[in-house]
Amino acid sequence: MKKYLWNRWTFFLLLIGVTIGAYMWWQRFHDIPVEAKYKFQTITQGDLTQTVSANGTLNPLVLVTVGSQVSGKIIRLYADFNDRVKEGQVLAELDPALFEAQLAQSDANLKSAQASLELADANLKRMRELFAQAYISKQELDGSIQAQKAARAAVDLAAAQRQKDATNLAYTVIKSPVSGVVIDRQIDVGQTVAASLQAPTLFKIAQDLRQMQIDSSFAEADIGRIKEGQSVNFSVDAFPDRIFQGTVKQVRLNATTTSNVVTYDVVVTVENPEEILAPGMTAYVNVVLAQRQNALLVPNAALRYKPTSLKPKPIGTDAKGTALTQHKDKKEKKTSTVYMLENGLPKPIEVKVGITDNRLSEIISDELHAGDQIIVEEVKDASAKKVATPPMGRPF
Repeated sequence: MKKYLWNRWTFFLLLIGVTIGAYMWWQRFHDIPVEAKYKFQTITQGDLTQTVSANGTLNPLVLVTVGSQVSGKIIRLYADFNDRVKEGQVLAELDPALFEAQLAQSDANLKSAQASLELADANLKRMRELFAQAYISKQELDGSIQAQKAARAAVDLAAAQRQKDATNLAYTVIKSPVSGVVIDRQIDVGQTVAASLQAPTLFKIAQDLRQMQIDSSFAEADIGRIKEGQSVNFSVDAFPDRIFQGTVKQVRLNATTTSNVVTYDVVVTVENPEEILAPGMTAYVNVVLAQRQNALLVPNAALRYKPTSLKPKPIGTDAKGTALTQHKDKKEKKTSTVYMLENGLPKPIEVKVGITDNRLSEIISDELHAGDQIIVEEVKDASAKKVATPPMGRPF
């Protein structure tokens, strides 16, 4: 009997020992270190650029629309898309038959008026001689003078009409007003153009594709920070791996309102020496507002982080049951607080905040240096970060 009781107690004591040992072994490898309760980021040092962004469209710096001042049928074309043309070069011809006929009629009218003037001059000369010999009255002489003036006026009128018809005939030959590249042709041979109230568009010529501009729309919240002369970086879908440079040329004051959203047109000049940027391309524009070199950089999440114990606590609920919190007034100066882990607790450090690129922010602080670890977030379920690798590398 005593041997039986001794075996029972020995078994229980052994079981308790094994249990305590197993718990201590489990606790050793499953204690949650303080560091596992937080997510950290390293303070870095480098260059930072603050920008505002918008989309825009590439356009030639000078785009000339070539039209026709007279109506007619296109009988010849001498230029096509992408052709380089010189100033004065013939681009197209209209059928000149009607205008040639009008010019011939004007020539005939001018000759008739000139003949009438010659007759009026001769009659006036005779009338002056007769008046000197008192064979005619002063009234008859005045009539001859008036007839001679009317004949001269008729000659001037016929000459002006001929000049008009000759000009219209010349307009049937469409010439380039500038040197450049044809980027659009809107006519074909056999097509009739009608110039009634306004000149129809025949060609569009970019004067110099080595000089271009971007017309971009920026929100009114950003327009106050954009000034003429600021640097611009932009990219286009055609060359996604390249960054192009430009300069703000003009901030136009004419606002555009679409669905209650107010935007302003910002014109950016662009150098295009390789002529690889084409009119109409969509440009993703970033206007450089400020730049810093060798600045201390922290992720913006670190500036937003607040320890749970310092977060505003509810002071009640509103009519809908939403918790109400009491917030402290923010300081007007541009400062913030970041947290480092010290003795197992977050330590607040006040820093001055500089520029930001919406991912990283510049900070100024005497307490922080590159390489320091700062808290960006608390791990909500720290127990999930258990150390689960016992000795010998075997899974627990």
